[in-house]
Amino acid sequence: MSIPVLVTDAEYKRAEETFRTARGISCTVASSDENALAAAIRASGVRHVIVGHQSYVGPLYDALPRGGLIARFGVGHDGVDKPKATAAGLLCTNAPGVLDQSVAEFTMLMLGAASRHLHTMAASMHAGQWQPMTGVELAGKTLAIIGIGRIGQRLARIAALGFGMRVIGCVRPGKPPESIPHVDRVTDDFGTAVREADFVCVLVPSTPETRHYVSAERLAMIPPHAWFINTARGAVVDERALHEALASGRLAGAALDVFDREPYVPVDDAHDLRGLPNVLLTPHVGSATPEANRAMALRALQNVRLAVEGRFDEMDVLNPAVLAVL
Repeated sequence: MSIPVLVTDAEYKRAEETFRTARGISCTVASSDENALAAAIRASGVRHVIVGHQSYVGPLYDALPRGGLIARFGVGHDGVDKPKATAAGLLCTNAPGVLDQSVAEFTMLMLGAASRHLHTMAASMHAGQWQPMTGVELAGKTLAIIGIGRIGQRLARIAALGFGMRVIGCVRPGKPPESIPHVDRVTDDFGTAVREADFVCVLVPSTPETRHYVSAERLAMIPPHAWFINTARGAVVDERALHEALASGRLAGAALDVFDREPYVPVDDAHDLRGLPNVLLTPHVGSATPEANRAMALRALQNVRLAVEGRFDEMDVLNPAVLAVL
């Protein structure tokens, strides 16, 4: 008998064939809206759901039965309230490692596009204008990677070996700096990491502690000629402060794939990033490749199978405290 699972609509579309042909699992599309998803859970009686990066704050945890599973289609899990899930006796998982290459490649493409002003020239060409711009070569330039985890290390390899860039890695404060392949120097101090940077890329996870980590104070530490790239989570950046730094010329430009509110909504009309010429914006597509989508779907489905079989120690459990009450 197949295991019934609800998969939120956007995620199902990204890996439809994988979900449709899943061995031993019957996947049904559900709305990503929390109230609609909770209603679908109650109507169908399912114990397992696969969800995207949206925030789930209440009804989902009330709808699923104890011992159920909330599996993230992806790595970031700030949209899932782990304490609420634990209190409700629900397992939470993500899919670590499966999108490292996709996001690292995309980040490098953002960096390259910024270095040659491709977004500005492409817009001019579409408008029937011929306005050449002078960019910079990446060889010999310094890239500061804030959050040198799995994705950061993939990015460092691409930047160093593929483009001849100098890479500075920044780890969380208090973590002993260690040697990392293709990284010239590792520090736990943001200011030290960005001091000589031509490009600054943030790849830290979104947690209560990292909210607006890239603040006005930290943005002021970045050299005025540098570009800022964010392909991690929008919540780690103070978008008001970023807009002010870009609009005033204190920062050369920014390439952003993620935002504090998605779809993007500016903090207010006076700080709309879409109105700035030195900003490259994309709609959270860093992991949007067939390869990454399939890998994320397979990992989520694997966590479902392991949950049903009670093999919790083999799962990507985000709230291990729940295991004591199951």
